Order: sequence, then C-alpha cells, then structure tokens
Amino acid sequence: MTGRCRSCLAPATPPRCAACGSRKVLVHDELETLSIAHIDCDAFYAAIEKRDDPSLANRPVIIGGGKRGVVATACYVARLNGVRSAMPMFKALKACPDAVVIRPRMSVYAAEGKRIREMMEDVTPAVEPLSIDEAFLDLTGTTRLHGTPPAVTLMQLAARIKAEVGVTVSVGLSYNKFLAKTASELDKPDGFAVIGQAEAADFLRPRPVQSVFGVGPAFAAALNRDGLKTLGDVIARGETALVRRHGPSGARLWRLAQGIDNRRVARDGERKSVSAETTFFDDVAGHDELEKRLWPLCVKVADRMKAQGIAGRVVTLKLKTSNFRSLTRRRTLNQPGQLADTLFRTGRELLHGEAPGPRYRLIGIGFSDLEPALGDTRDLLDPDGPKRAAAERAMDKARARFGPSAVIKGRSLKEH
Repeated sequence: MTGRCRSCLAPATPPRCAACGSRKVLVHDELETLSIAHIDCDAFYAAIEKRDDPSLANRPVIIGGGKRGVVATACYVARLNGVRSAMPMFKALKACPDAVVIRPRMSVYAAEGKRIREMMEDVTPAVEPLSIDEAFLDLTGTTRLHGTPPAVTLMQLAARIKAEVGVTVSVGLSYNKFLAKTASELDKPDGFAVIGQAEAADFLRPRPVQSVFGVGPAFAAALNRDGLKTLGDVIARGETALVRRHGPSGARLWRLAQGIDNRRVARDGERKSVSAETTFFDDVAGHDELEKRLWPLCVKVADRMKAQGIAGRVVTLKLKTSNFRSLTRRRTLNQPGQLADTLFRTGRELLHGEAPGPRYRLIGIGFSDLEPALGDTRDLLDPDGPKRAAAERAMDKARARFGPSAVIKGRSLKEH
C-alpha cells in the first residue's frame, strides 16, 4: 500500500517513518490518485483565542456569551466535558463550569479565515467555501503544477496553515464531495483521512442515516420509524420506495448511501449571507431599546464584511417574539453596502415598520446577495452618507489600533 509521512512527506510505512521517526504515517491504496478534498479548521474560533492567549492552552474554552445565548464553538477540552456547538450557554456551563467563556471576535476570525482561503487558492483555483473555516477543494490536474500528488499537496497546505496561522486543520480526501466531507470528520483534530472508491460501499453500509450531512433529527426520526437505521437499510429499501415516501430527499439519500455524488467543486459556492443575532437575557420591548441592541450587531456584521472584502445588496432583519414567533423583513439597497451605518439605518427602518407592542427575545441583522466590494460602498442617494462613512472608517482604524472599546459611537454610549 502507498504511504506518506505527514510530518516530513517522505514515502513511509507504519508504524514509524524511517526518515524522521514520526508516527503520523498515512497509508492507503488510492492515496496517490484521489483529488477531491474537504478541509475543516479544528474548533477554529477557540483555536484562534488559544493562539492569541497561550495561558488558555490547556483550559476549556467556550466561544459564546450570555446566559440565554448559545455556544458558537468550543475547544476539544470543553467538548470532552460534553459542550457542543449550538448548545444553550446555561447547559454548557453546567456541563463544564470551569470553562473560560469568550465573546466572539468575528472580525479577527474573518481575517484569519480569509488568510487560510488564500492559502487554499494558492494550491488550486477550485475552492468552494462552506463557511469561514471550511471548504471543498478540487486538486484534479494539479500534480504537474506542484510536482506532487494531491494528497502530498494537502499535507503541505495543512503544515503551512499551522505554521503561519497557528491553527490545525483536518483533511478528508476522496473521489467526491460527500465522501471527502465524511472523511474529514473521521480523524479530528489535526487529522487526515481517506475514503477510496474500492472501500466506499463497505464503509457506508453500516453507518447511521443521521451521519449524512443534511439528515437532521426530524428526518432521521422519520427514517428510523420506517425501519431505516443504517445506509445499508436505505440501499435495500430501493430508490422508488424512498422517493414515494420522502420525495427528492429520499432520492438524494439513496444516492449518497451508495457513495454517488456528482456535484462539482465550484467557486460559486461562496456563502450567501453574513449576519449576527443576539438572544436577550430578558425580553425587550420598544423600538428605542431594540435599536440599542441592533447597533452592536451591525458593527459585527460590517467588520466581517470589510475583512472579507465583500458587500451585500439585501439587508435582512430578524426578530423573534417572546412566544417564539419569528419575523423576517428584507430590503434591497440602491447599491451594495458593507458599512455598519448602512446596515443600521436600513435595519432601523425595517424595525420601525413593526408595531411597538410585542416583547422580543431575539434580534438579528445581516447582509445577503453578496459580491466583491468594489469602490465606494455608501448610498450615493444619501447626501450625508460620505460624512458618516468617513467617520466609520476612522473608527475602524482606531479600533484596529487601540482595541474594540477605543471609540464608542453616540448610539452605543447609551448602553454604557
């Protein structure tokens, strides 16, 4: 079988690399021929915080905030104590009371995510981002360019990310996107796993249906009630029966259960929106109070937009009432925007379109219909726009130099 040392990249066989002595030897019959990869940064937000504060290295870290908020991510130490992404904060702190809780620094994460994406694009133009910290890559035809097979190129990329950004990634390598993403979950953190064509059927057959990306708890429960617990059960039931029972979702599941995924890795897989939301500790009523909570969210979103060099044509306001009723309001801008001021002013107008009576437990705001930011991103139909845009750019520079609390805009002062 073909083997490579992930530490020195030399041809190797287990248990140790003869060249460097490392135990990180990857062996697989198809290692030199597979070219579709999924790369996922390991506990990315928490890893950045530990990188920037070495005193956190061995401590459980949760990125999130507020007793009614949720966990954005958690380091692997916290995960060993039962903390999971999207878990309510009060449950996370009950499971891991010694955890260090850190508010997200989205502008920092976005900037580092952009650096990592640029490194990916150095090895192949076919990069399809799924989020700030993960992407599909197609390295077909890159062997002549780099002088190494895709697997070795990916090992070099992982080493470069660790050296230059200071975080580890887990790599999944296969012959399609579904199996590459599945593989990247098999050897975390700092892992590299391979699923080849010869083994795919035997690998998939015993796996639970909920292991397929897109099969959520409700769909999994429905499948289980139908007697479909594993992907082998899905294959045995047959495509016709699954389509009759579950429609297009059944057809998709039947194909994936057999390792069939013809989707291409494409750059047009860019994320469709950038948003932020907050769940209040106590329910909030009144436009003035909601505006106070809206502005910091606009700053977070704008920081991420600027870091990624993108602008959005659509602003979306999200509200959730105290009885969990969700409201979504959208407006298309005259031209693409990325400034916090643009987002806040548009969101405020959408907010004032709602009756002031209800009490709300959540508010969110975001840009969508994204595109590269080219030139001026202010509203040219707004005569006071240039002055406010200049002020915001000056605040950005001050925050970058002296920290996020260096400049507090007037509407934020009411909260302090």
